[in-house]
Amino acid sequence: MARDIVKRLRSWEGLLLVLLLAIVAMNTIAVPGYLGVQNQVNLLQLNIEKVIVVLAMTMVIIAGEIDLSIASVMGLAAVLVAWLTDNGVAMEPAIVIALLAGVLAGLFNGFWVAVVGLPSLAVTLAGLIGYRGLARLFIEDRSLGGFPDWFTGLGQEGLLGPIPFALVAFAVLLLVTAVVLQASGFGRLIYVVGSSPDVARYSGVRVRRVKWSIFIISSTVAAFAGVLLAARLGAVRGSTAEGFELDIITMVLLGGVSIFGGSGRILGVFLSILLILNLRNGLGLVNVSGNAQTGVLGALLILSVLLPNIARSVLARLHGRGGRALPPPVGGPGMRSEAQVESISETVSV
Repeated sequence: MARDIVKRLRSWEGLLLVLLLAIVAMNTIAVPGYLGVQNQVNLLQLNIEKVIVVLAMTMVIIAGEIDLSIASVMGLAAVLVAWLTDNGVAMEPAIVIALLAGVLAGLFNGFWVAVVGLPSLAVTLAGLIGYRGLARLFIEDRSLGGFPDWFTGLGQEGLLGPIPFALVAFAVLLLVTAVVLQASGFGRLIYVVGSSPDVARYSGVRVRRVKWSIFIISSTVAAFAGVLLAARLGAVRGSTAEGFELDIITMVLLGGVSIFGGSGRILGVFLSILLILNLRNGLGLVNVSGNAQTGVLGALLILSVLLPNIARSVLARLHGRGGRALPPPVGGPGMRSEAQVESISETVSV
C-alpha cells in the first residue's frame, strides 16, 4: 500500500495534484468561501467550452497530430447559429447546420492529413485562418444575438441545481473519453498510431481511418462547444473564441500528453484543467492582467514539454557516470506509463 502511494505521488499526475492543492490552498486563504459550490461551478462555467474541446484535443495529440483550427471552428459554429437565426431559420435546424459544419471541417482537415499526407500543423494552421475568415464573412464586424430564451437559458441557467447543461455535457464527455482511451479497441489504436504510424501500418492498422476519425471528432466537438459558447454569451462576433488554442493545448500537454504522440492519460488532463483554471482565477484575484496570465500559460506550455526531457537527460548522464539515480516520473509528457506500453505491444502483436 505504501509503495503504491509513493508510486502515485512520483507520477506526473501526483505532481499535478500537489501543485493543484497548493494553488487551491493559496486561493482559499486569499478569498474566504473560495471552495464554495457556486464559486467552483462559476469557475468551470466561464471556461467550460474550452475544457470540452480539451477532451477532443487529447485524442488528437495522443494520435501524434495537432489541430490548431479548433477555436476557429468554435467561432464559425457560433457565428452560423447567430447568422442563420438572424435570417429567419429556426434555432433547432440552425444548431444542426452548425454541427454539420464542424463535421465538414473535420472531414476537410482529415483528408489532407490522413489521405494526402500533409503535416497537420500546416493543414490546421490554414484552417485556423480559413474558418475564422469565413466566420467574419458571415457577420463582418457586427454582433448578433437575440436568441430564444430556452437557448440562452441552456448556457446561462442551472440544469441540475446550480450546474448548467454545459457542465453536465463535459462530465459525460469526460467519462466517454476516459472509456474510449483506456478501455476500448479504438483507444488502443490511437495510442499505437501516435506511438509509431509505420509499425501500426505494418501491423494491419488502418492508420488513415484512425487519423481521419480523430479529426472529425475534434472538429465536431469544437462545433458543439461553439454552440454552447453562443448560448452562454447570448451574442457572438466574428472574433468569438479567438485565441482559445493556447489554453486548450496547454491543458493537454501539461496533463502529461506527449507532444510527440503515443502517451498520456485522461486523469492527468483532468488535473491539468483544474490546475490551470484555479491558477487563472488566483492570478485574477491578485489583479494580474489577462495578457500576463497568457504569458504564464505560455511559460507552463514550454515547461511541460522541456522539463521531462531535461530530467531524462540529467538521469542518463548520472547513470552514465555510474551514479544511481531515481527513474523519471511515470506518465509525464514524452513518457509512457508501463500500462500504456503493454497495451501498445499487445495491440501491435494482434
